[in-house]
Amino acid sequence: MNTIENTADSEIVDVIGVGAGFTGLYLSHRLTTAGWTFAGFEAGPSVGGTWFWNTYPGARCDVESIFYSYSFDEALQREWTWSERFASQPEILRYIEHVADRFDLRRHFTFNTRVVGSTWIADDHLWEVQLDNGDVRRCRYLVSGAGGLSTPKDFDVPGLSNFTGTTVSTSRWNISLDDLAGKRVAVIGTGSSGVQAIPLIAEVAEHLTVFQRTPNYVMPARNRKLPQAHIDAVKSDYPAIREECRHSPGGIPDRPVTDNAFDVSEEERRRRYEDAYARSGFQGVGAEFADLLTDAEANRTASEFIHDKIRAIVKDPATAEMLVPRYHPLGAKRSVFGTHYYETFNQPNVSLVSLRAEPIETMTENAIVTSEGSYEIDAIVLAIGFDAFTGPLFGLNLIGASGITLQDAWKDGIRSYLGLMAADFPNFFMVGGPLSPALVSNVVVTIEQAVDWIAELLEHARAQGVAVIEATAEAENEWTQISEQTVTHTLYASTDSWYRGSNIDGKPNTFMGYVGGVGKYRRMCTEIAKRGYPGVVLDGATTARTVGPIHEEIV
Repeated sequence: MNTIENTADSEIVDVIGVGAGFTGLYLSHRLTTAGWTFAGFEAGPSVGGTWFWNTYPGARCDVESIFYSYSFDEALQREWTWSERFASQPEILRYIEHVADRFDLRRHFTFNTRVVGSTWIADDHLWEVQLDNGDVRRCRYLVSGAGGLSTPKDFDVPGLSNFTGTTVSTSRWNISLDDLAGKRVAVIGTGSSGVQAIPLIAEVAEHLTVFQRTPNYVMPARNRKLPQAHIDAVKSDYPAIREECRHSPGGIPDRPVTDNAFDVSEEERRRRYEDAYARSGFQGVGAEFADLLTDAEANRTASEFIHDKIRAIVKDPATAEMLVPRYHPLGAKRSVFGTHYYETFNQPNVSLVSLRAEPIETMTENAIVTSEGSYEIDAIVLAIGFDAFTGPLFGLNLIGASGITLQDAWKDGIRSYLGLMAADFPNFFMVGGPLSPALVSNVVVTIEQAVDWIAELLEHARAQGVAVIEATAEAENEWTQISEQTVTHTLYASTDSWYRGSNIDGKPNTFMGYVGGVGKYRRMCTEIAKRGYPGVVLDGATTARTVGPIHEEIV
């Protein structure tokens, strides 16, 4: 079905939702169950969001599948069985499609339709939403569920238009892996997508040349089939597991550590790193001691452990040194998990080029030309990432109450209240937006919490007869300062990365997440709701604080 049930262009709906991925589906379910009228728009031809588009070879989640799933329905989580520790893209998409069909959610969405403009009409207390098919819809509330990693970065390879061979992007993969068989292939980029795709491309290519700008810490994924006994144990304890996820730092079951790296001997530290390396996942080496993300010297012990692992795996010393990540501390960029990634560079048909040593100058019809030489290729794979978090929001072309765009409002730095609202943009909400925990967490846990909080705020406003909901500039400034102060105490602050928008020319240099923990964030949001939403204007009135900033009271 491709059209929304029982709606017309002139009809005013309560809520318009953008996107039909994890956020959009839960948003439509949560709001329609509460009696709101809802219209969703999805640029793709079906549900899935990020997991519809990212079909490159090896695509899979880096959060364990039993945690990377909805918790809102007990029957759903008992009836669905994940097959692997880290689910592949096809399995995740099947899960999302199952959820959409089980709860009959497709009927709420129009597919193959993109929101291209959104203007706040103050006199009517409505958003006017422009669609790429020329239609205009109006709604009381506008909610962006566009995933933070859903807007591909523009291709910025010099001379790319000169190339006449096969060109494909990991973010919009549209060929078969077989189409690369027997070809000379170049992969540009060694982030998460590149790391997952490179070993599989190497299996079929005549020769693979990997062009790397910044080496990453690539941990072994340790993926495996899930034993039935493990599945049964998880399902029998799912409510407790979900509750632990909701109150943990990262949205996955926590493995609390209180000792620091130099509290133990070098031998004990090495033993624990070995155990963590064998365990892997987000509770692996980077989480083995409490101070690894706050103390540079402590982090160095873990970083050097990984450096040694790389040198032990990669046989050619020069290649190994190019792969050693020495430009940032372990964990300061998102950890990457791969399968036989470093081992791939031992294959005779695989070579590595450092773009720091020899940047690309141009391309010809059949070659990449660097400052040091020319590499003839038949196909190029662009694994160059996304315009993260702000890209999808700016694509909505929001115009707020003062007549300025969100781009202009954020031109000097990204600002939000709780990563959910933006001052001067009434009745607009972001799920997993900038300065929320989504950047460094199990995003499905963050999505459910954000949707529930927004839904409860809308229900509170409805009960009060309120038409306009808006974050105050004071609350927005305070939350932005909280987020900045929280990250300042970590090694995230020492590193340029897509976390800060450094991969996009001209993007404001703002760390785009709240790193104080999923659990603490949830407690703050819950307390704000209990106190009547201080920092939120409801038809021109806001609840005054009775104490100080709420974040100072929450531990």
